Amino acid sequence: MSAQRTRGLIGATLVVAVLGIAAACGTENASSPPAAQPTDTPSPTPTSTPTSTPSGKPSTDCPNTIAAVRTATEKVVWGQGVATSKFVPVSVTICQYDAQATGQNYATVTTRRTGKQATELFALVNAAKPVAKKPSVCTKELGPTYVLRFTDNDRGVLSFTAEAFGCHRLVATSLEGQGKPGVLPAPRQVTAELIKSLGLR
Repeated sequence: MSAQRTRGLIGATLVVAVLGIAAACGTENASSPPAAQPTDTPSPTPTSTPTSTPSGKPSTDCPNTIAAVRTATEKVVWGQGVATSKFVPVSVTICQYDAQATGQNYATVTTRRTGKQATELFALVNAAKPVAKKPSVCTKELGPTYVLRFTDNDRGVLSFTAEAFGCHRLVATSLEGQGKPGVLPAPRQVTAELIKSLGLR
């Protein structure tokens, strides 16, 4: 075989080899999947949590929230009412609200007294002198609010709010029961003896 023909065959072989490699590379690129693109992962939606949980639970003995108690207390007209109540209690339920109770908070402590103990507590309420004008000078300390629910033999209920802080108001807010007199005891302020008695369990 001549040298010229040999060089021609080698050249053709090289061309075929180069084209084969190029074709192989093209096929590999065509079949390769596209690179994965980063995706934005949605962040979980934050769940709303209540800022405060009402303390205490509603009950038959202490059915009102502190908001309702304060509303009833604010509605009382100072300088009106009887100086001494003729109500004759046989029992009393004492509903105690936390010093920092707000809104829908209920009483956290409930105490019940009967017989002589109820009569003695009512005597302390009656002993406080009526105040003609709403107190304007009040202290800034915190303390519990009490609701005193006195019950008589006819199932009448006379309710008082007693504040062991601030203006120390002691006001009758309602008198429930058929045939009961409509005039409530006059607003007054709590005494040290009454606060001491309320603190007893």
